[in-house]
Amino acid sequence: MRIRVMVVDDEPLSREELKHLLNAYQQIDIVAEADCGESALEKLLRFQPDVVFLDIEIGEMSGLSLAEMLQQLKQPPRIVFATAYPNYAVEAFRYEAVDYLLKPFDEAQVNETVMRLIRQFQKEREPFSEIPIRKLAIEEDERIVYVSPHDILYCYRETKETVIVTKQKTYHTKVPLKELEQKLKDNLFFRTHKSYLVNIEKVEQLTPWFNGAYQLTLTGVSDKIPVSRNYVKLLRKKLEL
Repeated sequence: MRIRVMVVDDEPLSREELKHLLNAYQQIDIVAEADCGESALEKLLRFQPDVVFLDIEIGEMSGLSLAEMLQQLKQPPRIVFATAYPNYAVEAFRYEAVDYLLKPFDEAQVNETVMRLIRQFQKEREPFSEIPIRKLAIEEDERIVYVSPHDILYCYRETKETVIVTKQKTYHTKVPLKELEQKLKDNLFFRTHKSYLVNIEKVEQLTPWFNGAYQLTLTGVSDKIPVSRNYVKLLRKKLEL
């Protein structure tokens, strides 16, 4: 996922500082910058950013006036005010601002803003898929047990069985791990190894092991879960979102 960003600020140093902080996120693409409202309007129509980081004091046309104009567009960009003036905060949120950043920019606050944007765009851009299953049906000892995916800590393949470990107990099923992965694909489960599937909401720690491989520590689990080096990069992306 890529989020197209435009930075509007009449102070070159402030623009550079904010761009530097935003460039740390691979989900952010800075597609344009402007030093006044008139230039921002022209570039907005040309580059169509998803988000505008907008200063308030930017010359003849204030950032608040520009925000009001943007709200009239058919598909207005999201607005993050980035300014040295705290007294405009209440008025700024009348324009449905995502956030209000104060100069000098704090890295932690910028991070919170970017994470909020990422979550919002993920909800919008994820395609409508199958409804996540509410209960996983497990056939065991001539009976069917229904387990909530949220309660599953991890699953692994052992000889000819798949073992499903939950908070309460452990289940054994003949269902292949690949088939189980498909059933749980909309429930935040991740394949860390050819023989392991984990609930990433339960991950507490990722530790280097050897030859580029890692081990996972899960909440309430004493065993370490292997992470093949081929899966490490993608797992880290999912965990750090």
